Amino acid sequence: MSANFHPLVYFIDYLFGVIMWTLIGRVAMNIFQKENSEFFFMKIFVRYTNPIIKIFKPITPAFIIAPLVPLYVAWFFYMIRFYLMPYILGYSVMGMLSFPLESEISRNIYQLFNSIKF
Repeated sequence: MSANFHPLVYFIDYLFGVIMWTLIGRVAMNIFQKENSEFFFMKIFVRYTNPIIKIFKPITPAFIIAPLVPLYVAWFFYMIRFYLMPYILGYSVMGMLSFPLESEISRNIYQLFNSIKF
């Protein structure tokens, strides 16, 4: 049951959601791989997230260790999606799984598991 928003709202939320989860993925990959690793997926995470991290460099505190900087930047995208977007759209509160990207993913997972007969 999604609200009838302008498609641009969904596009912005999906874009911010993908950026946020890619930054979180980089932090998770960094647990197992170095940033300068030759592993294909790590190269992709680093290549696509470095420009975003550079944009946030002026507001990133120096005391945050380098491997956690992408998580700090992802927090900004979370805050925009959870607080700023609903405020702009006129909502006072957004609940769990109210993000369109995550709602769509959870709905598909639910349908997948409901369709499996044991």
